[in-house]
Amino acid sequence: MERLGAGIGWRPEIADAVERMPGIDWVEAVAENICPGHLPDSLRRLRERGVTVVPHGVSLGLGGADRPDAGRLTALAERAEALGSPLVTEHIAFVRAGGPLTASPPLEAGHLLPVPRTWDALDVLCENVRIAQDALPVPLAVENIAALIGWPGEEMTEGQFLYELADRTGVRLLIDVANLHTNHVNRGEDPAKALAELPLEAIAYVHVAGGFERDGVWHDSHAHPVPRPVLDILTDLASRVSPPGVLLERDENFPAPAELEHELSTIRRALEAGAVERVKAELRAAAGTGPGRRGDALCAAAGAGRREAAGGVGGGLLVEAGAARQEGARGVTDGTGAVRRGDETGAAEATRGAFGRPHQEEVDGARQRLALAQAALLSALVAGTPVPEGFDRVRIGVQARALAAKRADVVAKVAPELPVILGDGYRAAFLGYAQTHPMTSGYRRDALTFAEHLLSTGRPGDTGARRELREWWLDRSGPAPRSRRPAHRLARATRRVLSRR
Repeated sequence: MERLGAGIGWRPEIADAVERMPGIDWVEAVAENICPGHLPDSLRRLRERGVTVVPHGVSLGLGGADRPDAGRLTALAERAEALGSPLVTEHIAFVRAGGPLTASPPLEAGHLLPVPRTWDALDVLCENVRIAQDALPVPLAVENIAALIGWPGEEMTEGQFLYELADRTGVRLLIDVANLHTNHVNRGEDPAKALAELPLEAIAYVHVAGGFERDGVWHDSHAHPVPRPVLDILTDLASRVSPPGVLLERDENFPAPAELEHELSTIRRALEAGAVERVKAELRAAAGTGPGRRGDALCAAAGAGRREAAGGVGGGLLVEAGAARQEGARGVTDGTGAVRRGDETGAAEATRGAFGRPHQEEVDGARQRLALAQAALLSALVAGTPVPEGFDRVRIGVQARALAAKRADVVAKVAPELPVILGDGYRAAFLGYAQTHPMTSGYRRDALTFAEHLLSTGRPGDTGARRELREWWLDRSGPAPRSRRPAHRLARATRRVLSRR
């Protein structure tokens, strides 16, 4: 895997600061915010300086029941080629549900939602990842996500799920240590256990980010400084393996450049502390005095493992270990007490393909079951339908409110005229609208539907504001904007609103 070094998430709000930051080896940009034919000047200048740019997708929904959309895959491939990227990344998440598989209206989450760690979900995810790999011109890495909620009846831990995914598909892993911390607070999962179960050879790079805790729930905000527990998990990871790259994510509430540089320095120190522990462990093992020692044989195996890691995921020790796991799983339980897939016998086992890959009929059945489960959950979150059995109703409420708030924030960004026209009433009006109008398409369509909803109910009450909203809606809903200059449209709306005061 290519060594990336230390990087930061590129965002338009901090583009100038990122260009001036010392020691930035690479950046990551949200793929959906980039137009291949019109790259931002800042990204072009970084590329000209030899800084690697990695596109980071957020809308594929690889963990969803549907196969990846060909158009979205083509768009991601175009961005990788335009940026000359060595890889692209996405998430182990679902972002939409409903549609033909469930004969129900399509629903959009507008955010990343967790995939159940079940064998059904794994079968579907693996096929989706293979489809994406075949469509992309560069390797794919997928990221573990933060979750406010957990699925009932899960059959694997996060580490086991990620191991099986990498072992079956050869996909690289983008490990977000902040998300491991989130899942520790919100779901009681042990980050050290997850790291111990991961295929470390598969790591492409690592994300580090901040968040905040409220009422016992950790929110992965990407808008706050990186806390000490997240840095400790990073040090733990670095004590086990030297990650090819580490990146600081910040999406909102951007601090001064000096503060971002300080956070990057803190991240480097956490990595160095882990590297020191890793070297100490290797020296102890070489001397035959380490805990659980196996003498020279263990050292030789560790050295071989490092050589195999340099050769890529899916070969050598990783495949051998994966085969051993599959073989050892037959008829036994894993560390959590859940029966692993290998306990199947007779006709059910005979349906498995070579090396444990399921036949297409089995994957299709898993898709159907997963589609029904995900549609029921997403409908409860965004459409107010009953909470599916087994879920924590309080946490579902927290997640539903978080999705609505995220939706309001993003609509305000893609249609900045709306908060200007509606003033202080924007947020309350949008949250009220969201309670009865689930998102069924993208955020731009959502903004138009919100405006249509207000106008159809005679709102806003102020005649001037209602006229401005109607003008905005006519401008945006036609075949082409009456003004092709978004900044001028925003300035015009602002002037008209101010003129009413």
